[in-house]
Amino acid sequence: MVDPLRQLASLPHAVVLLAPGQKLAAANPAAEHLLGQSFKRLEGRGLGELLVFDEERLAARLAETDAQLSARATGIRVLGQGSRRVDVTVAPVIDQPGWQLLTLHDIGGAEAMRETQSSGEDSMLRAPDVLAHEIKNPLAGIRGAAQLLGRKLEGNDLALTGLIADEVDRIAKLIDQMQSLSRRTAPELSPCNLHEAVRHARAVIEASGKSPQIAEEFDPSLPAVLGNADALLQVLINLLANAADAVRGLEQPRIAVRTRFASGLQLHRAADGSSVRLPIELRISDNGPGIDPQLRDHVFEPFVTSKKSGQGLGLALVRRLVADMNGRITHDRDEAAGWTHFRVHLALAEDRRRAPHEEAA
Repeated sequence: MVDPLRQLASLPHAVVLLAPGQKLAAANPAAEHLLGQSFKRLEGRGLGELLVFDEERLAARLAETDAQLSARATGIRVLGQGSRRVDVTVAPVIDQPGWQLLTLHDIGGAEAMRETQSSGEDSMLRAPDVLAHEIKNPLAGIRGAAQLLGRKLEGNDLALTGLIADEVDRIAKLIDQMQSLSRRTAPELSPCNLHEAVRHARAVIEASGKSPQIAEEFDPSLPAVLGNADALLQVLINLLANAADAVRGLEQPRIAVRTRFASGLQLHRAADGSSVRLPIELRISDNGPGIDPQLRDHVFEPFVTSKKSGQGLGLALVRRLVADMNGRITHDRDEAAGWTHFRVHLALAEDRRRAPHEEAA
Protein backbone atom coordinates (compact mmCIF):
# COMPACT_ATOMS: atom_id res chain seq x y z
CA MET A 1 0.00 0.00 0.00
CA VAL A 2 1.31 3.44 -0.99
CA ASP A 3 2.11 5.75 1.91
CA PRO A 4 0.46 9.19 1.29
CA LEU A 5 3.17 10.96 3.30
CA ARG A 6 5.88 9.36 1.18
CA GLN A 7 4.02 10.43 -1.96
CA LEU A 8 3.85 14.01 -0.65
CA ALA A 9 7.56 14.00 0.14
CA SER A 10 8.31 12.80 -3.41
CA LEU A 11 6.45 15.63 -5.14
CA PRO A 12 8.77 17.99 -7.03
CA HIS A 13 6.57 21.00 -6.19
CA ALA A 14 6.53 22.79 -2.85
CA VAL A 15 3.44 21.84 -0.84
CA VAL A 16 2.55 23.62 2.40
CA LEU A 17 -0.32 22.93 4.81
CA LEU A 18 -1.53 26.11 6.50
CA ALA A 19 -3.37 26.04 9.80
CA PRO A 20 -5.85 28.81 10.75
CA GLY A 21 -4.07 32.15 10.75
CA GLN A 22 -1.91 30.90 7.85
CA LYS A 23 0.54 29.21 10.21
CA LEU A 24 2.72 26.48 8.69
CA ALA A 25 1.56 23.08 9.91
CA ALA A 26 3.36 20.85 7.40
CA ALA A 27 5.78 21.20 4.49
CA ASN A 28 7.33 18.70 2.10
CA PRO A 29 11.09 18.67 1.27
CA ALA A 30 10.55 20.76 -1.88
CA ALA A 31 8.89 23.45 0.27
CA GLU A 32 11.77 23.32 2.75
CA HIS A 33 14.17 23.94 -0.11
CA LEU A 34 12.13 26.77 -1.63
CA LEU A 35 11.82 28.50 1.75
CA GLY A 36 15.46 27.78 2.60
CA GLN A 37 14.77 26.30 6.03
CA SER A 38 13.95 22.97 7.62
CA PHE A 39 10.40 22.31 8.76
CA LYS A 40 11.63 22.36 12.35
CA ARG A 41 12.34 26.07 11.89
CA LEU A 42 9.26 26.70 9.76
CA GLU A 43 6.62 25.05 11.94
CA GLY A 44 4.16 27.52 13.46
CA ARG A 45 5.48 30.54 11.58
CA GLY A 46 3.12 32.76 9.62
CA LEU A 47 3.23 32.58 5.83
CA GLY A 48 3.75 36.35 5.68
CA GLU A 49 6.94 36.00 7.75
CA LEU A 50 8.48 33.79 5.09
CA LEU A 51 7.44 35.13 1.71
CA VAL A 52 5.83 38.17 0.12
CA PHE A 53 3.69 38.13 -3.02
CA ASP A 54 4.31 40.88 -5.57
CA GLU A 55 0.58 41.01 -6.30
CA GLU A 56 -1.17 42.47 -3.27
CA ARG A 57 -4.54 41.26 -4.57
CA LEU A 58 -3.27 37.70 -4.60
CA ALA A 59 -2.10 38.03 -1.01
CA ALA A 60 -5.53 39.39 -0.08
CA ARG A 61 -7.28 36.46 -1.76
CA LEU A 62 -5.02 33.99 0.02
CA ALA A 63 -6.16 35.46 3.31
CA GLU A 64 -9.71 34.36 2.43
CA THR A 65 -9.40 30.85 3.79
CA ASP A 66 -12.40 29.52 1.87
CA ALA A 67 -11.05 30.72 -1.48
CA GLN A 68 -9.84 28.34 -4.17
CA LEU A 69 -7.58 29.98 -6.72
CA SER A 70 -4.54 29.62 -8.93
CA ALA A 71 -2.11 32.11 -10.41
CA ARG A 72 0.56 31.57 -13.04
CA ALA A 73 3.99 33.17 -13.22
CA THR A 74 3.47 35.38 -10.21
CA GLY A 75 6.41 37.00 -8.45
CA ILE A 76 7.27 36.19 -4.86
CA ARG A 77 10.09 37.25 -2.58
CA VAL A 78 11.26 34.52 -0.22
CA LEU A 79 12.94 36.11 2.77
CA GLY A 80 16.58 35.17 2.80
CA GLN A 81 16.35 33.58 -0.65
CA GLY A 82 15.55 36.46 -3.03
CA SER A 83 12.92 36.74 -5.77
CA ARG A 84 11.52 34.14 -8.14
CA ARG A 85 8.48 33.38 -10.29
CA VAL A 86 6.08 30.63 -9.33
CA ASP A 87 2.76 29.07 -10.23
CA VAL A 88 0.52 29.24 -7.16
CA THR A 89 -2.50 27.14 -6.23
CA VAL A 90 -4.43 27.27 -2.97
CA ALA A 91 -7.48 25.37 -1.82
CA PRO A 92 -9.37 25.00 1.46
CA VAL A 93 -9.09 21.68 3.27
CA ILE A 94 -12.43 19.87 3.20
CA ASP A 95 -14.25 19.79 6.55
CA GLN A 96 -11.41 21.75 8.22
CA PRO A 97 -12.45 25.43 8.47
CA GLY A 98 -9.53 27.83 8.22
CA TRP A 99 -7.08 25.20 6.90
CA GLN A 100 -5.51 25.62 3.44
CA LEU A 101 -3.27 23.65 1.10
CA LEU A 102 -0.77 25.84 -0.78
CA THR A 103 1.33 24.67 -3.73
CA LEU A 104 4.22 26.68 -5.19
CA HIS A 105 5.86 25.62 -8.44
CA ASP A 106 9.10 27.47 -9.21
CA ILE A 107 8.90 27.98 -12.98
CA GLY A 108 12.05 29.94 -13.56
CA GLY A 109 14.68 29.03 -11.00
CA ALA A 110 17.87 30.96 -11.26
CA GLU A 111 17.20 31.99 -14.87
CA ALA A 112 13.88 33.63 -14.04
CA MET A 113 15.48 35.42 -11.13
CA ARG A 114 18.20 36.75 -13.38
CA GLU A 115 15.69 37.93 -15.99
CA THR A 116 13.51 39.78 -13.48
CA GLN A 117 16.30 41.37 -11.46
CA SER A 118 18.32 43.26 -14.06
CA SER A 119 18.61 46.21 -11.70
CA GLY A 120 18.79 44.16 -8.48
CA GLU A 121 20.80 41.26 -7.16
CA ASP A 122 21.94 39.89 -10.52
CA SER A 123 23.32 43.18 -11.78
CA MET A 124 25.16 43.71 -8.50
CA LEU A 125 26.88 40.33 -8.75
CA ARG A 126 28.09 40.85 -12.32
CA ALA A 127 31.48 42.33 -13.07
CA PRO A 128 31.07 45.09 -15.68
CA ASP A 129 33.58 45.04 -18.52
CA VAL A 130 35.24 48.29 -17.47
CA LEU A 131 35.77 47.12 -13.89
CA ALA A 132 37.05 43.76 -15.12
CA HIS A 133 39.63 45.51 -17.24
CA GLU A 134 40.71 47.73 -14.35
CA ILE A 135 41.05 44.75 -11.99
CA LYS A 136 42.88 42.46 -14.38
CA ASN A 137 45.64 44.95 -15.11
CA PRO A 138 46.93 45.15 -11.49
CA LEU A 139 46.42 41.40 -11.12
CA ALA A 140 48.86 40.85 -13.96
CA GLY A 141 51.37 43.07 -12.17
CA ILE A 142 50.94 41.14 -8.91
CA ARG A 143 51.49 37.85 -10.70
CA GLY A 144 54.61 39.14 -12.38
CA ALA A 145 56.01 40.42 -9.09
CA ALA A 146 55.35 37.03 -7.45
CA GLN A 147 57.24 35.27 -10.26
CA LEU A 148 60.21 37.61 -9.86
CA LEU A 149 60.28 37.01 -6.10
CA GLY A 150 60.08 33.28 -6.68
CA ARG A 151 63.41 33.34 -8.52
CA LYS A 152 65.13 34.61 -5.36
CA LEU A 153 63.40 32.43 -2.77
CA GLU A 154 63.31 28.78 -1.80
CA GLY A 155 61.48 26.40 0.54
CA ASN A 156 58.31 27.64 2.23
CA ASP A 157 58.80 31.17 0.95
CA LEU A 158 58.86 29.90 -2.62
CA ALA A 159 55.63 28.00 -1.98
CA LEU A 160 53.97 31.26 -0.90
CA THR A 161 54.86 32.96 -4.18
CA GLY A 162 53.32 30.01 -5.97
CA LEU A 163 50.18 30.44 -3.90
CA ILE A 164 50.05 34.13 -4.86
CA ALA A 165 50.30 33.27 -8.56
CA ASP A 166 47.62 30.58 -8.26
CA GLU A 167 45.27 32.96 -6.47
CA VAL A 168 45.80 35.67 -9.09
CA ASP A 169 44.92 33.16 -11.81
CA ARG A 170 41.84 32.03 -9.88
CA ILE A 171 40.61 35.60 -9.34
CA ALA A 172 41.08 36.34 -13.03
CA LYS A 173 38.99 33.27 -13.85
CA LEU A 174 36.36 34.36 -11.35
CA ILE A 175 36.10 37.75 -13.07
CA ASP A 176 35.60 35.96 -16.39
CA GLN A 177 32.89 33.80 -14.83
CA MET A 178 31.09 36.81 -13.34
CA GLN A 179 31.16 38.50 -16.74
CA SER A 180 29.72 35.37 -18.29
CA LEU A 181 26.69 35.60 -15.95
CA SER A 182 25.45 38.48 -18.07
CA ARG A 183 25.46 36.11 -21.04
CA ARG A 184 23.38 33.53 -19.11
CA THR A 185 26.03 30.83 -19.58
CA ALA A 186 25.86 27.85 -17.25
CA PRO A 187 29.13 26.85 -15.54
CA GLU A 188 30.78 23.62 -16.63
CA LEU A 189 30.36 20.99 -13.92
CA SER A 190 32.79 18.15 -13.38
CA PRO A 191 34.00 15.86 -10.58
CA CYS A 192 35.73 17.81 -7.78
CA ASN A 193 37.73 16.58 -4.81
CA LEU A 194 36.04 18.38 -1.93
CA HIS A 195 38.87 17.85 0.55
CA GLU A 196 41.51 19.21 -1.84
CA ALA A 197 39.38 22.31 -2.33
CA VAL A 198 39.03 22.78 1.45
CA ARG A 199 42.78 22.48 2.00
CA HIS A 200 43.53 24.96 -0.79
CA ALA A 201 41.06 27.46 0.69
CA ARG A 202 42.44 26.84 4.17
CA ALA A 203 45.97 27.59 2.95
CA VAL A 204 44.80 30.88 1.43
CA ILE A 205 43.02 32.00 4.60
CA GLU A 206 45.73 30.92 7.03
CA ALA A 207 48.42 32.57 4.88
CA SER A 208 46.71 35.91 5.50
CA GLY A 209 47.70 35.66 9.18
CA LYS A 210 44.22 36.77 10.26
CA SER A 211 42.77 33.35 11.02
CA PRO A 212 43.31 30.81 13.80
CA GLN A 213 44.25 27.29 12.83
CA ILE A 214 41.30 25.68 11.09
CA ALA A 215 40.32 22.24 12.40
CA GLU A 216 39.29 19.52 9.97
CA GLU A 217 36.85 16.67 10.49
CA PHE A 218 36.75 14.85 7.16
CA ASP A 219 35.02 11.67 6.09
CA PRO A 220 37.78 10.11 3.95
CA SER A 221 35.30 7.82 2.21
CA LEU A 222 33.51 10.66 0.42
CA PRO A 223 33.63 10.36 -3.39
CA ALA A 224 34.00 13.30 -5.77
CA VAL A 225 31.24 15.91 -5.80
CA LEU A 226 29.69 17.47 -8.88
CA GLY A 227 30.78 21.08 -9.08
CA ASN A 228 33.01 23.70 -10.63
CA ALA A 229 36.51 23.74 -9.14
CA ASP A 230 36.98 27.52 -9.20
CA ALA A 231 33.47 28.27 -7.98
CA LEU A 232 33.79 25.72 -5.17
CA LEU A 233 37.09 27.26 -4.08
CA GLN A 234 35.57 30.74 -4.08
CA VAL A 235 32.67 29.53 -1.92
CA LEU A 236 35.07 28.00 0.60
CA ILE A 237 37.34 31.05 0.74
CA ASN A 238 34.38 33.38 1.32
CA LEU A 239 32.90 31.22 4.07
CA LEU A 240 36.24 30.69 5.82
CA ALA A 241 37.08 34.40 5.57
CA ASN A 242 33.72 35.24 7.17
CA ALA A 243 34.41 32.73 9.95
CA ALA A 244 37.83 34.28 10.55
CA ASP A 245 36.23 37.73 10.82
CA ALA A 246 33.63 36.36 13.25
CA VAL A 247 36.17 34.98 15.73
CA ARG A 248 38.64 37.86 15.56
CA GLY A 249 39.36 39.22 19.05
CA LEU A 250 38.17 36.11 20.92
CA GLU A 251 40.46 34.60 23.56
CA GLN A 252 39.92 31.10 22.18
CA PRO A 253 38.87 31.46 18.53
CA ARG A 254 37.84 28.26 16.78
CA ILE A 255 36.94 27.43 13.20
CA ALA A 256 36.10 23.91 12.04
CA VAL A 257 35.33 22.30 8.69
CA ARG A 258 33.44 19.02 8.56
CA THR A 259 32.42 16.81 5.65
CA ARG A 260 29.95 13.95 5.85
CA PHE A 261 27.18 12.04 4.12
CA ALA A 262 23.75 13.57 4.76
CA SER A 263 21.33 11.38 2.84
CA GLY A 264 17.74 12.33 2.18
CA LEU A 265 18.11 15.90 0.91
CA GLN A 266 16.93 16.60 -2.63
CA LEU A 267 16.90 19.76 -4.73
CA HIS A 268 14.07 20.36 -7.16
CA ARG A 269 15.22 21.83 -10.45
CA ALA A 270 12.26 23.75 -11.84
CA ALA A 271 13.79 24.10 -15.30
CA ASP A 272 13.34 20.45 -16.28
CA GLY A 273 11.19 19.09 -13.46
CA SER A 274 13.88 16.70 -12.24
CA SER A 275 15.30 16.40 -8.75
CA VAL A 276 18.93 16.20 -7.66
CA ARG A 277 20.13 14.24 -4.66
CA LEU A 278 22.44 16.26 -2.40
CA PRO A 279 23.99 13.65 -0.09
CA ILE A 280 27.29 15.44 0.66
CA GLU A 281 27.37 18.07 3.42
CA LEU A 282 30.21 20.51 3.93
CA ARG A 283 29.87 22.40 7.21
CA ILE A 284 31.95 25.45 8.15
CA SER A 285 31.56 26.44 11.80
CA ASP A 286 32.91 29.16 14.07
CA ASN A 287 32.48 30.03 17.75
CA GLY A 288 32.00 33.75 17.12
CA PRO A 289 29.06 35.77 18.49
CA GLY A 290 26.85 34.84 15.55
CA ILE A 291 24.81 36.88 13.09
CA ASP A 292 22.45 39.57 14.36
CA PRO A 293 19.08 37.78 14.79
CA GLN A 294 17.39 40.52 12.76
CA LEU A 295 19.65 39.70 9.80
CA ARG A 296 19.63 35.90 9.93
CA ASP A 297 16.76 35.47 7.50
CA HIS A 298 18.39 37.87 5.02
CA VAL A 299 22.11 36.97 5.09
CA PHE A 300 22.14 35.67 1.51
CA GLU A 301 20.61 38.86 0.10
CA PRO A 302 22.76 41.59 -1.47
CA PHE A 303 23.88 44.49 0.76
CA VAL A 304 22.94 42.69 3.98
CA THR A 305 25.95 42.79 6.31
CA SER A 306 26.85 43.41 9.93
CA LYS A 307 30.42 44.46 9.03
CA LYS A 308 31.15 48.18 9.24
CA SER A 309 33.24 48.06 6.08
CA GLY A 310 31.40 45.22 4.36
CA GLN A 311 29.58 45.50 1.05
CA GLY A 312 27.11 42.69 1.75
CA LEU A 313 27.82 40.88 -1.53
CA GLY A 314 29.94 37.95 -0.31
CA LEU A 315 27.18 35.60 0.81
CA ALA A 316 24.93 36.63 -2.09
CA LEU A 317 27.71 35.55 -4.45
CA VAL A 318 28.23 32.34 -2.46
CA ARG A 319 24.56 31.45 -2.82
CA ARG A 320 24.72 32.10 -6.56
CA LEU A 321 27.81 29.94 -7.03
CA VAL A 322 26.33 27.09 -4.98
CA ALA A 323 23.04 27.28 -6.92
CA ASP A 324 24.97 27.16 -10.21
CA MET A 325 26.43 23.84 -9.02
CA ASN A 326 22.89 22.57 -8.32
CA GLY A 327 23.65 22.72 -4.61
CA ARG A 328 22.09 24.33 -1.58
CA ILE A 329 23.47 26.50 1.23
CA THR A 330 21.85 27.19 4.61
CA HIS A 331 22.96 28.52 7.95
CA ASP A 332 21.90 28.02 11.56
CA ARG A 333 22.97 29.09 15.04
CA ASP A 334 23.48 26.75 17.99
CA GLU A 335 23.08 29.17 20.89
CA ALA A 336 23.63 26.50 23.54
CA ALA A 337 27.02 25.48 22.16
CA GLY A 338 27.90 28.95 20.87
CA TRP A 339 28.54 27.91 17.26
CA THR A 340 27.40 29.31 13.90
CA HIS A 341 27.17 26.76 11.08
CA PHE A 342 27.06 27.27 7.31
CA ARG A 343 26.12 24.09 5.47
CA VAL A 344 26.69 23.47 1.77
CA HIS A 345 24.97 20.42 0.26
CA LEU A 346 26.28 19.08 -3.04
CA ALA A 347 25.55 16.28 -5.49
CA LEU A 348 27.74 13.29 -6.21
CA ALA A 349 29.62 13.31 -9.50
CA GLU A 350 28.83 9.62 -9.93
CA ASP A 351 25.08 10.36 -9.87
CA ARG A 352 25.40 12.26 -13.15
CA ARG A 353 27.34 9.40 -14.72
CA ARG A 354 24.68 6.95 -13.57
CA ALA A 355 21.68 9.01 -14.71
CA PRO A 356 21.62 8.01 -18.42
CA HIS A 357 21.74 4.32 -17.51
CA GLU A 358 18.91 4.74 -15.05
CA GLU A 359 16.80 6.61 -17.60
CA ALA A 360 17.46 3.92 -20.21
CA ALA A 361 16.35 1.29 -17.72
